[in-house]
Amino acid sequence: MYDLTYFRNNLDAIAKRLSDRGFTLDVDAYRKLDSERRAALTESEQLKAQRNAESMEIGKLKKAGEDTAERQQKVREMGERAAALETRATELDEEYKSLLAGVPNTPHETVPAGRSADDNVEVRRWGTPPSFSFEPKPHWDLGPQLGILDFDRAAKITGARFAVYMGLGAKLERALINFMLDVHTQHHGYTEVLPPFMANSDSFYGTGQLPKFKEDLFHLEGTDYYLVPTAEVPVTNLHRDETLDLDALPVKYCAYTPCFRSEAGSYGRDVRGIIRQHQFQKVELVKFAHPEKSYDELESLTRDAEDILQRLGLAYRTVVLCTGDMGASSAKTYDIEVWLPGQNAYKEISSCSNFEAFQARRASIRAKSGKGPAARSNKAEYVHTLNGSGLAVGRTWLAIVENFQQADGSVVVPEALRPYLGTDVIRGVR
Repeated sequence: MYDLTYFRNNLDAIAKRLSDRGFTLDVDAYRKLDSERRAALTESEQLKAQRNAESMEIGKLKKAGEDTAERQQKVREMGERAAALETRATELDEEYKSLLAGVPNTPHETVPAGRSADDNVEVRRWGTPPSFSFEPKPHWDLGPQLGILDFDRAAKITGARFAVYMGLGAKLERALINFMLDVHTQHHGYTEVLPPFMANSDSFYGTGQLPKFKEDLFHLEGTDYYLVPTAEVPVTNLHRDETLDLDALPVKYCAYTPCFRSEAGSYGRDVRGIIRQHQFQKVELVKFAHPEKSYDELESLTRDAEDILQRLGLAYRTVVLCTGDMGASSAKTYDIEVWLPGQNAYKEISSCSNFEAFQARRASIRAKSGKGPAARSNKAEYVHTLNGSGLAVGRTWLAIVENFQQADGSVVVPEALRPYLGTDVIRGVR
């Protein structure tokens, strides 16, 4: 969400920046709405002034004993017309805000221009993809062969794009969740949160999923609740309609949640295996940052997510998304892509974004300096919000299975996970 005054006064500049991300801002439509609103308010104020002047004159005439019935009727009509114009101005303002709610954030000046993922820019790599003396298998073959992943029974229970984890497969998922939460809380300074796994429409509006991306969500019929597509929604809304201590920023949270996505519009993309599921687990990182320091916080948040892959010994690369490939609410995004031998490609495992004040305006999250009476004179300002996967658990699971597979079909467990899993090798069920 934009500051209304800034948006109205900078329409052409904003339209130019949004064109870089493939969004066409209908400048004429906004100007027309604003012109009608201003005209209604101007006429309303003029009528109020005329009514006040006429009322004073009527008062004088009454004292002089003159008949003022006709003039009083005109004053009443002026008042009714002024009220109607005020109502119309409010309606136009709400229409303007409604349209504005669907406008994406403007990209930061450091974001490369481009139209698709082909225009993203790699900024660094870590680790070397493993070499094999055999043809490595994709996880959708290896998992069922080991008896740790079952797609057929998941399809029977629910449908396509679901999976059942079995035995050490289920334990590996749980181990990864605990491992990630421990690293982020004990080494990176995040506070762990366990939020609700569903949220109301105000929360989804605050983070930008509503109203524009409603088709991507699972709605609970008969309620105002939606299943969360990411912990970003409930955790960011922890401080909705609150004013934080500016001097105490950044506030850093991490949270595990299952995530639910309809994957509308992604038909045919990564349909095999567990890369793109309707339900998956994720550990999310969320920050509330000082506006002047938010891009430093984006760099550190991205490094925190990368650290998980380094501790697990998984090769990855980090790319900055171009203007045409970013999410609508983001001002700048890094994608971390892990190497998957089964696909012979790097695949996204985390997106780390700075939304600047875009979400904070929608959710009314401010901060100001000082405490007590002295803080009253300080002006509150919108914080900058950031988040990123730290990491997507299912994709980390499949990266381990594919990268550490052995010729006999077993999977070596990364050393950092062995205390959580209680074994150093995952072997097939006999």
